[in-house]
Amino acid sequence: MERTAEIEMPAGMGNSPPGLAAKAALSSSFKKRGIAVAIMSGASYGMYTAFITLAMTMGVWSVWYGDNSGLSDFSKLFLLGALGAAITDTCSALWAVLITIYKGKLSDFFRCIATKPGAILVGAAVIGGPLASTSYVLGLQSAGSIIVPISALCPAIGTILSRIMFKQQLTRRILLGIFICFVASAMIGSTGLAADAPPNLFLGLMFGFLAAFGWGLEGCVGGYATSMIDPEIGITIRQMTSGLSNLIILVPLFAFFGGADTLTMLGTAFTDSVAMPWFLVAGFCAYFAFMLWYKGNAMCGTALGMSCNGAFSFWGPFFSWIVLGLAFNIPGYALSPIAWLAAVVMVIGIFIIAVNPLALFSKKGDAA
Repeated sequence: MERTAEIEMPAGMGNSPPGLAAKAALSSSFKKRGIAVAIMSGASYGMYTAFITLAMTMGVWSVWYGDNSGLSDFSKLFLLGALGAAITDTCSALWAVLITIYKGKLSDFFRCIATKPGAILVGAAVIGGPLASTSYVLGLQSAGSIIVPISALCPAIGTILSRIMFKQQLTRRILLGIFICFVASAMIGSTGLAADAPPNLFLGLMFGFLAAFGWGLEGCVGGYATSMIDPEIGITIRQMTSGLSNLIILVPLFAFFGGADTLTMLGTAFTDSVAMPWFLVAGFCAYFAFMLWYKGNAMCGTALGMSCNGAFSFWGPFFSWIVLGLAFNIPGYALSPIAWLAAVVMVIGIFIIAVNPLALFSKKGDAA
């Protein structure tokens, strides 16, 4: 599935030793760019995490989560979580459409959505939007930022699925790097357990694992589809599908069970001048996070791309600390020393995934 295999050399060069060397160099460069893209997607998702959490503390949201809101406990947990995810995905879809129009690709969007890869992306968006993204927001609201590293287990699921579905090769070095990234995620997660546990910790962890599964499956399927579709078109399809399915299906469903008025809550949320600017910022970050995620997976393979993207297990708590803790003085978002150590461990893991350390000491750079 990896896009590196698609690089073609000029006629007459492909089978010659210089041609093979040039092709190998191009493939290596393409793969390294894919790794950089995947790492940037993780940082973008960390900013998305911070800004959606901030938005859901502002304006009418602070009233809804209050003791005198009139909402049931079910609505406060499930409905508000789904509503926050739906608004952010809708804002992200708006950004995607505007950028697509600005770049003159709107006709490509309509053409691609009618193709088989487009249909695959729609299916992946349903998995990653109503299932994974909403579970992620529900987990954040239930247990806080501890679920960020839990949800970062998605590379493990994506790795297994890519091996089963696409027969991608995983070397011992890449597996070691992935394992180190998971260790770093566990280190970050342990900082949340060291403090007073939130009342809905177990439920939040369950949502975190559900998000990891959904994103693992989406990354595997979506990365395959975007190897055939422009990532900017792919993310437009993804975010529009996710936003609409959340608004039309999930939010009304939770509102029905929670005894709330769907239209009233949607109208109030979208017209809240205090929170909506931050939802727009979160949607902008989400657009780039998912677009770069799809692109990185398509360029360097699902397992490798998702592993590099998994650095959001650090970027999430980090940007939450910057935005919520430092900028808005909201307590509970300071990073402990073990989180900084985990960041170093995460960088080491990504380095091992991306580069063969033995090759640095080999003149020919052909160490296995």
